[in-house]
Amino acid sequence: MGVTNRISLYMGGAVFLSLLLFPFINDSRSMLILFTQIFIFAIFAMSFDLLLGYTGIVSFGHCMFFGIGAYSVAILFNRQEPTLLNFLLGILIGVVLSAVVSYIIGLLSLRLKSHFYAMLTLAVSQLFLVLAEKWRALTLGGDGFTFTVPDVFKDRMSFYFIALCSVMVIFILLKLFTESSTGKVLKAISQNEYRAEALGFKTLHYKLMASVAAGMVAAFSGALYAISLRFINTNVFSIEVTLDALLMTMIGGVGTLVGAIAGAGIIEFLRHYLSELAMQYPIFERWTIILGFLYVVVLLAFPSGLAGVFKRVRNRRLPKKEARDVEGKRVA
Repeated sequence: MGVTNRISLYMGGAVFLSLLLFPFINDSRSMLILFTQIFIFAIFAMSFDLLLGYTGIVSFGHCMFFGIGAYSVAILFNRQEPTLLNFLLGILIGVVLSAVVSYIIGLLSLRLKSHFYAMLTLAVSQLFLVLAEKWRALTLGGDGFTFTVPDVFKDRMSFYFIALCSVMVIFILLKLFTESSTGKVLKAISQNEYRAEALGFKTLHYKLMASVAAGMVAAFSGALYAISLRFINTNVFSIEVTLDALLMTMIGGVGTLVGAIAGAGIIEFLRHYLSELAMQYPIFERWTIILGFLYVVVLLAFPSGLAGVFKRVRNRRLPKKEARDVEGKRVA
């Protein structure tokens, strides 16, 4: 293991340990809820980054998988007893349905070039939005509905640890996936799909794998989101949810899972504090404009995101360290 990998591993372990200890150090209920939301959207942002950053696929309808997972759990809890078995069943239904939908959409559009996948996912996501609004017997339309969750999820500290462990497990699984031979092919496709095809790889097969995996992870995050609110309505299918994932990914750094987590933290913290400032200062009532301005600044000044800035700083220091190591060996 290289020096850089060891440093990253130590930093990651320190952050995880700090988050484990946080509820025992800070007893603020609002901060506990905020961090839980960060963990949930970090999972969603990582699923989006798997498409955009690692495969080069642009999706404008990623919210539909988020909404499928949310409604699958919410409807089951609303119609059946709120048990852990029904929770697992709801997640299974949402993940499988998302996998099927993403596979069908990918099969129809990923063999084509340009923006066809982005447009088709946007159209299908809006179809799910209309379906959720019109099928009032099942979803109660735009009004939504509340539901009861299992006792283990009612305690905010318990759910905090569940969300934290979930984001860590998903991160490790996606890290293994992206660093595998399949992940390397996905990277090659994102950089030059024609060259990957010339080398003999069936690019459609690999892109479908990425699309299905991203849809399944997004559905899981949607299920956690619904449980955290204990309320569901058609907003989970709105394009703003996809734009949030895009913003988190771009700010954190495209093609870096850690960047997606960092981007989710930044956006959720800003949203929380700007909303609080809006209660005292009317100028912050349009806090979404500030987020839009931040997005423009990041695209212009830091197109590779925070992860890209960190890599550039690290790469500038590494040659100096390597030179010192070589000089030390010469002296020895």
